[in-house]
Amino acid sequence: MYKNLTIASLLGIIAVVLGAFGAHALKSKLTPEAMQSFETAVRYQFIHVLLLLFANTFKEFSLKQKNTISFFLIGGIILFSGSIYVIHLLKVPAKSIWFVTPLGGFLLIIGWSVLFFQFFKKVIKKNS
Repeated sequence: MYKNLTIASLLGIIAVVLGAFGAHALKSKLTPEAMQSFETAVRYQFIHVLLLLFANTFKEFSLKQKNTISFFLIGGIILFSGSIYVIHLLKVPAKSIWFVTPLGGFLLIIGWSVLFFQFFKKVIKKNS
């Protein structure tokens, strides 16, 4: 559990740093569309860091459930937001890594779906 919380905290730090960097250092260097894309990556990272913190402190989830949710969310953050950062910060052409961003988004969807399924099972169990 603490491993996932540590990773979530680190990803939160990175989101703050990259958000500030984007707002100050990149604003004059990126087109408005590129800046919007960069801000989307930061926003998605923040949202999913908060979800990671929530999922890993929810007392009714087992360690296995927490690890499963964390696996998909951490992977999704790294691939989704990370690929957008790579495109804009390292100037890697989006065409060369076109598949990484949607794969990251898919992992985020799976993470949310696992979370939903765990809560749904608890609702069914409680109502039985």
